[in-house]
Amino acid sequence: MGKSTLVNSLTGEKVAITSDKPNTTRRRVTGISTTDDYQLILTDLPGWQRPIDPLTERMQQTVDASFEEVDAVLFVLSTRERIGAGDRYIARRVFTLDVPVVIALNKVDRLKAGHIATQMKTAAALGDFHALHPVSAKTGEGVPALREELVSLLPEGPLYFPAEQTTDLPLEAQIAELVREQALRLTREEVPHAITAEVVDIDERRVHVRIYTETESQKQILIGKGGSVVREIGTWARPGVEALLGRKVFLELQVKAAPRWRRNQTMLERLGL
Repeated sequence: MGKSTLVNSLTGEKVAITSDKPNTTRRRVTGISTTDDYQLILTDLPGWQRPIDPLTERMQQTVDASFEEVDAVLFVLSTRERIGAGDRYIARRVFTLDVPVVIALNKVDRLKAGHIATQMKTAAALGDFHALHPVSAKTGEGVPALREELVSLLPEGPLYFPAEQTTDLPLEAQIAELVREQALRLTREEVPHAITAEVVDIDERRVHVRIYTETESQKQILIGKGGSVVREIGTWARPGVEALLGRKVFLELQVKAAPRWRRNQTMLERLGL
């Protein structure tokens, strides 16, 4: 769907990691866009799913709890994928929330007008929506109009966050997510779903991040021959980490197998998941 990319585009800052792997978003991530006229607060949530372990159970609880305090719902669909049973299930949930629902039909770039029109017609049949916007989070097409639509739905009130703040994620969580983003990009098959990351230590010159997998074989894949994969993860992640910290650092990555970590409630709590 590209909802994290769309949140980044609407916020104007990279607040959520993105990847081509499903269920990349595991926690509630808030993107904040503040101008002289408004403060738009966007909450990027994990996708709706049937819980299969404590991690996905907690992810679904995050989704359910988040809908108790929203002024509107931005329902993101992909123009490139068939709108099917899963989308209709989510539609049934969001259209009963008694708040405006804005549908964003994402990834319209490089698609024929006829295909977009067909997808818009299908999306429009999902429920009594407030507005429907075809957009491309990748190119920015349609994003300003979508932002204006969302801003028009904001209630009057004070700022919830300082004007300079762009996300509510703690710094350590942001760094860990940047490392996980690159680990997801460089691995395949079952490995991405078994990866998580945690900041162990930060000082003026060094950032130590531990990457967890569930098995020793996954650990070896993540390390790579002669450490080639984990080095590449660090090479790609370091610029983002340095931009967050505002200084040059040595990014030290350690890979560790933590069997069944997705079922370990204590570890999930520590990771903020």
